Amino acid sequence: MILFKQITDIQHYIEKLHREGKTVGFVPTMGALHNGHISLIDLSKKNTDVTVCSIFVNPTQFNDPKDFEKYPVTIDNDILLLEQAGTDILFLPSVKEMYPGGMELQKPYDLGFVETVLEGAYRPGHFQGVCQVVHRLLDIVKPDKLFMGQKDYQQCMVIKKLIELTGIKTTLVIAPTQREPEGLALSSRNMRLSTDEKEEALAIYQTLKHIKNNFTTTSFTNLAAFATDFLHKEGFSRVDYVAIADAETLAPTDNYMPDKKYVALVAAFKGEVRLIDNMLLN
Repeated sequence: MILFKQITDIQHYIEKLHREGKTVGFVPTMGALHNGHISLIDLSKKNTDVTVCSIFVNPTQFNDPKDFEKYPVTIDNDILLLEQAGTDILFLPSVKEMYPGGMELQKPYDLGFVETVLEGAYRPGHFQGVCQVVHRLLDIVKPDKLFMGQKDYQQCMVIKKLIELTGIKTTLVIAPTQREPEGLALSSRNMRLSTDEKEEALAIYQTLKHIKNNFTTTSFTNLAAFATDFLHKEGFSRVDYVAIADAETLAPTDNYMPDKKYVALVAAFKGEVRLIDNMLLN
């Protein structure tokens, strides 16, 4: 695995790969890697000639500075996992390298409705920061394919919109959420949960399964209310949302229609740790 820290160095190397006719796959991460990330590396390796992973904890997407400070950093283990997975290139830039002119966003991205709901409503500015860093990374790496996980469902929709807005020539590949055997979605934030909290956090997965089993016969409002109450009873300190939405637009809706695709989404706090998950319903 080749490690690059400077933008110009990795750009020159990738330009050489493209000249040789190689296809490039890209997995952007914030480190604290787990099997969910490695599954994206594996998918890229199967579908492209060269796999690039980036590790960069992006300060502009944290609307809560304390959340940024507490984000787990496990760089030595991350490098080991990437090497074992057969990653070809690791891009490990500093904040100064990524934002040499400062971190202020010069022009907001016109993301429309998808930025205003769910995560967008609870984390103002979050998706602008996500787009800022992903746009920069895509300009640097110029991948043929971009690999992301469904666990961050709304983020995937935002990046799809970013690609449309910018005209960047890359194909977004969204891979299924990777879970622990009992069902908890793999997340870097799980490192901050105690053993008991991880077991209690399974209630999110149970909630999503309940919604999936009942969404064709029960009003979405009633399902969301039941799920919210269940999470509180299972010891979640705060539930930001339980939502059932149009899977294409994230527009809220209340009743099942056979010709529509739906997704259930949850964000809730187990102690100080905010967990998100989702499940496609049909």
